[in-house]
Amino acid sequence: MIGELLAALAGSAWARTALRYVVTALAILLFLLALRRAGERAGRLAEQLETTERSHNAQKRMLEAAARRPRDRSDLADRLHNGRF
Repeated sequence: MIGELLAALAGSAWARTALRYVVTALAILLFLLALRRAGERAGRLAEQLETTERSHNAQKRMLEAAARRPRDRSDLADRLHNGRF
């Protein structure tokens, strides 16, 4: 019974045209959903990159500060005495 109905609908020109529009609309909908998902993923990756860059910059500043630190107590005393600290 369903097979006969499908065969009758497939035989008519308006049913083929309607089916063509439905398939086209479905393809466009799936494309838009995939595009949205790709955009969300790109946004997450950009946020992750920004976080990584911030972390890297903080670590770089800490390493630079550690490189400029006084080596021992006498070096610290010399810097404080000379006003360079």
